[in-house]
Amino acid sequence: MPQNSGASWFDKESRGRERNTDIRDNDLTDSQNEKNGQRARRRILVTSALPYANGSIHLGHLVEYVQTDIWVRLQKMNGHECYYVCADDTHGTPIMLRAEQEGLSPESLIEKVHIEHQDDFADFEIGFDNYYSTNSEENKALSALIYRRLDEAGLIARRTIEQAFDPERQMFLPDRYIRGQCPRCHAADQYGDACEACGATYQPTDLLDARSTLSGATPVRRQSEHHFFLLSQCEEFLRAWLRGEAGVQPLQDESTNKLDEWFENGLRDWDISRDAPYFGFEIPGAPGKFFYVWLDAPIGYMASFKNLCQRQGINFDDFWNADSSAELYHFIGKDILYFHALFWPATLKYAGFRTPTQINVHGFLTVNGKKMSKSRGTFITARSYLEVLDPEYLRYYFAAKLNDRIEDIDLNLEDFVNRVNSDIIGKYVNIASRCAGFLNKRFHGQLAGQLPETDLAILVPAQAAAENLHQLYEQRRYSEAMRRIMELADVGNAYINELEPWKMAKEPGQEARLHEVLSTAINLFRLLTIYLKPVLPRIARDVETFLVVDTLRWQDSQQLLLAHTIQSYKHLAKRIEGKQIAALLESNRESLADSAAGPAQQDPAIEAIAETISIAEFARIDLRVARIVAVETIDGADKLLRLSVDIGSGQRQVLAGIKSKYTADELLGRLTVLVANLAPRKMRFGVSEGMVLAAGPGGKDLWLLAPDQGALPGMRIR
Repeated sequence: MPQNSGASWFDKESRGRERNTDIRDNDLTDSQNEKNGQRARRRILVTSALPYANGSIHLGHLVEYVQTDIWVRLQKMNGHECYYVCADDTHGTPIMLRAEQEGLSPESLIEKVHIEHQDDFADFEIGFDNYYSTNSEENKALSALIYRRLDEAGLIARRTIEQAFDPERQMFLPDRYIRGQCPRCHAADQYGDACEACGATYQPTDLLDARSTLSGATPVRRQSEHHFFLLSQCEEFLRAWLRGEAGVQPLQDESTNKLDEWFENGLRDWDISRDAPYFGFEIPGAPGKFFYVWLDAPIGYMASFKNLCQRQGINFDDFWNADSSAELYHFIGKDILYFHALFWPATLKYAGFRTPTQINVHGFLTVNGKKMSKSRGTFITARSYLEVLDPEYLRYYFAAKLNDRIEDIDLNLEDFVNRVNSDIIGKYVNIASRCAGFLNKRFHGQLAGQLPETDLAILVPAQAAAENLHQLYEQRRYSEAMRRIMELADVGNAYINELEPWKMAKEPGQEARLHEVLSTAINLFRLLTIYLKPVLPRIARDVETFLVVDTLRWQDSQQLLLAHTIQSYKHLAKRIEGKQIAALLESNRESLADSAAGPAQQDPAIEAIAETISIAEFARIDLRVARIVAVETIDGADKLLRLSVDIGSGQRQVLAGIKSKYTADELLGRLTVLVANLAPRKMRFGVSEGMVLAAGPGGKDLWLLAPDQGALPGMRIR
């Protein structure tokens, strides 16, 4: 894209932008917020680290963007003036070399990647207020301004240095294009700037047995004048900033401890220039010298926001002046802590701008316990995931794993399937799917006008949970919030199971009580939707349509929905099937394969069981005769019926896929065989406490025992 592109192609309707309209709530007035009983209105600017425009978005990237987006959506649900900006990181030698390989100009390459990134983020419901590019006129101007101010402050030095030079490619080599032995721990095959084994940072010329990754040639040393930011002179300020002397602790303790190690080793001045050929911004007054990508990349946060300000009439200085009362939050991965917690605040301070309020650092993502590495190709791309699975399921799973600490999280595919099917389908959505049909059929979708104390005893504690859940979200303790929300969902499902509205619907004189129970369940479902909206925005929008309500805000949790008419229920989510996980693995088979183990195998969590078992194992299966004493159809289920079966010692609820063969009337009183010691399974339409067996080829050809065939409920079959 041309550097002077300005807002031309960024002003186009972003793909999927309409999907994020529910979070663009920055137009509320203070009086409106006071009327709604909200907290004091805050002014907040939030960023995520800029993805490099040299490849696709993968699930490891999405940990950060999902974490940030959830936090931003919480702020907007509370009516705060909150902006979330990001951009593609577009400069550097890798971009230049890839464009050369593809026969494109760097501008054409980064524009193509930008469109791909926008599509992926939009489909994962990442609600940026502006997604821009570091290759912009705003960034060029701000980078030059900050450099000039640092130079005037005496913090820029020009020094002649020796660099690694590729004699075959006739170019100075960036750190990442040199590999060799770490000079500290001697680990082999390490990059030219940092060791993945021991975490050491160093100069590329310090590497042992170095080689160029471009040509394989041994680099030679050549001299060149470079520009340095004197970070070593900023230590006093940085130590004070890290102690939170401005009133807020800017980093987690783990991050502060890591920075203490760097202070002990001594801060090094930062080389902020690169020699031509290089794709980036030329340093003013220094022909042939370009700003190192890490100088202008974080300035890209400012540039993206400035572009938004110009388009929407926001005052840029209100957020970036040194005396700004607004809040600034960065979400980053632990691998770029050095740049964000040392270089960046020092650059801002001495260029006359405000420093970050907080820098929230997260760990990496592993898949089935294996480390993901983009450089080694072991990643699942965002697009390959989107082709087979609902993006909100990954958002929920990440939320269920994330906390405020710098810990790696694991995408365990078996746990992913179980958790999504259990929590989203079996607990949350299950409440609405079990009750909405009755409410529409029996009461024309009208909720009760008031509820008795016995039902309010369920709803009032759920409303009171709003404050605690808000704090958990605010503190990024998402996993605790998800656990608490699912506990509320468990209460709701237990309430429904105990009162059995499907039975009330058949009993005379229970109409009023049935109405109260169904209305209570729908109100609890609405509360859960409010609490889950930062995580599941698409489902929340569908629920808003279903409930016929305006955009749900956090403070709406303090009111109940009474004497209100809802629409007919439509499916909100579907269970994950094993074949979907198999398809995901197949599409990424090469990248997920363990090279030491040979060809990749299908995940055993979703692989069909085809092994033989011993007679002793088979004997553990407890097969008992059961009489079907009640049968109910299930709204929205094409194949399932809900059976109540008597096994002599009590009754069980079983969800059975035999609707294609038998009607409810045909099943009543019949005998069947029940697998009595099968663990209960939480399904989309409720809990199934066993499995009924039938003979036949399937479909309409299924056969059960007749009532008069000499068997009694509870008899064990051997």
